[in-house]
Amino acid sequence: MQEQRFVKKINGQDLIVETGTFAQQASGSVTVQCGDTVIMANATLSSNKAVGIDYFPLMVEYEEKFYASGKINGSRFIKREARPSDDAILTSRLIDRTIRPLFNQTMRNEVQVITTVLSYDETHNPANLAVIAASLALGISDIPWDGPVAAVKITENPNNPENSVNFLVAGTEDKINMIEADANECSENDAQTIFEMAQKQIQEIARFEKEIIEKVGKEKQAVAITTATPEFTQEIVALLNKNEAFKALYTSNKEAGKKKMSEIKEILNQHAQEKFENVEELKTKKAEINFILDEYLNDVFHDKVLEDNQRPDGRALDEVRKISCQVGLLPRTHGSGLFNRGETQALSIATLAAPGAAQLIDTMERESKKYYMHHYNFPPYSVGEVRFLRGPGRREIGHGALAEKAILPMLPSRETFPYTIRVVSEVLSSNGSSSMASTCGSTLALMNAGVPLKKPVAGLAIGIVTKDDSIYKILSDIQGPEDHWGDMDFKIAGTKDGINAIQLDVKINGINLAITKEVLVQSKKNRLDILAEMEKVIAKPNKKLSSFAPAIITIKINPDKIRDVIGAGGKIINKIIEETGAEIDIEDDGNIFITAVDQNSGEEARKWIEDLTREIQAGEVFEGKVIKILDFGAFISLLPGQDGLLHISQIAKERVTDINKYLKIDDVIKVKVKEIDKQGRVSLIRE
Repeated sequence: MQEQRFVKKINGQDLIVETGTFAQQASGSVTVQCGDTVIMANATLSSNKAVGIDYFPLMVEYEEKFYASGKINGSRFIKREARPSDDAILTSRLIDRTIRPLFNQTMRNEVQVITTVLSYDETHNPANLAVIAASLALGISDIPWDGPVAAVKITENPNNPENSVNFLVAGTEDKINMIEADANECSENDAQTIFEMAQKQIQEIARFEKEIIEKVGKEKQAVAITTATPEFTQEIVALLNKNEAFKALYTSNKEAGKKKMSEIKEILNQHAQEKFENVEELKTKKAEINFILDEYLNDVFHDKVLEDNQRPDGRALDEVRKISCQVGLLPRTHGSGLFNRGETQALSIATLAAPGAAQLIDTMERESKKYYMHHYNFPPYSVGEVRFLRGPGRREIGHGALAEKAILPMLPSRETFPYTIRVVSEVLSSNGSSSMASTCGSTLALMNAGVPLKKPVAGLAIGIVTKDDSIYKILSDIQGPEDHWGDMDFKIAGTKDGINAIQLDVKINGINLAITKEVLVQSKKNRLDILAEMEKVIAKPNKKLSSFAPAIITIKINPDKIRDVIGAGGKIINKIIEETGAEIDIEDDGNIFITAVDQNSGEEARKWIEDLTREIQAGEVFEGKVIKILDFGAFISLLPGQDGLLHISQIAKERVTDINKYLKIDDVIKVKVKEIDKQGRVSLIRE
């Protein structure tokens, strides 16, 4: 492909797209640049159809390269980029959620999109550029896809955490299909205004992409899709109707639905085995049957919701499932909360630790410390399954990050509450919206732990069932089947006064601005109802921390005195830690955090540090220990590391010729500071 360059000014910045330079063997390859941030995207398509799978095999990767920002990985032992950071995983997820709905979901050829950060200028956000690059790589390739899409990042008040807004919105020329947002009690009206601003910018970028695709895009391939003949489809649908397959979806509870689904799948499996003897044909037909079953239940669900306002569990469209809460369930943890919504149950546990327990973040973009962490676990028993326990996947990391963003603005400042805080949410039972249950559970656990949250936080997922842009129904608090066969998962979390976090993904090509406005209104009403239920159990944070939580004492010293606390080679600070059992964290500005298992050991460490760092004043009286005797006087230890000279003339009222007759090493005597000279030397007189 010939090298070509395209430039479009967006919001006063040049958006530069280049093709034909890199990765000639990829189906589509582009670089997208804004400022000095450069993203390369490559899209490829497998030549063979994957047989026997019942899903569209799309793989999306976002690669952070340390060289992009002129850095080398900070690990002492591993310098090559290895496991992606959580930030990179979250960016991979948002690219995936943006591009996936615009593929034909019956495709079975593997598609892979890899975006790589080649250069990062610390100003222009690589995430939204990566979405644009992925869209263009697919658009100019021969891979069937219904793009383009674009993403924009809208940030307001970045230097004011009390009123900050950070929205990444993606979509097509006329619809929004992905949102990732964090804010500090952003109002619903302000959120809608941001969506409208974003849609205008997305439209401008998408049109620019179309121009590029028209000029350099390849002809799209005709790829194999999962389909079945009309006759075979009618045959399977008749079998499904005969066995009342709709009851697998419209039933009293999840367990009954799973049982019915198993029965239906066994009937279909037996039917296939009796009819098809050839192994390869049987494998293909089973995949077709699974597709027909999914489409059948999808049609049942859409028809019943759109025509009869009937949800699988019988709730009203705007009704939230029954909620119950508990706190303080676990005796030795620092705080715990159990949140139940319908058949979804999340147990959240809060742990408080020293500032030194903060997570160190070292990525291409930043080096920092993280003092609040939320980790989400989704064990197999939560959905009644058996599988190996692995490390957290992308879904778990994404759900944990969403709940973390929702809580973060409501945490107290480090000046008033210097603890490192970790919350772990164990999803014990899941039937939809477990990430939002974890958000609610985190609030309960933190308040139970005595963390002075500014306000409680809750959230829920809103769904939609559509026929077209004008015929749709919005569903509050979607559960598993409504998430699977519905068209949208719009998670919104916040307080009674505003939104803290949003995450949107869709299965259709997007939603219009009229729908986003309606969702925001409905979600606030539901959120207030959930908060009211939570406040029946715990309305305010406990006034006292758990007796098992460590105590933290904060003191401020002159930064010039830090070396006096640390000592040569850390000798002094290590001695304090060893003798008191306290953890000591010292920051460059002179803030010292003393973390101890009990108040007494903490106070002992504080006194030691204060004695090391406080400046002696003339006129002060001390009980000092004799540490050295010379011909002209004795040196008296006043404070750790601070001595004074008691001159021979000040030892007694009478004239002293032999000091050893009056003082011995380790004697403790009362002395008064006479003066301190310009060099800091302390002169003493005996009291």
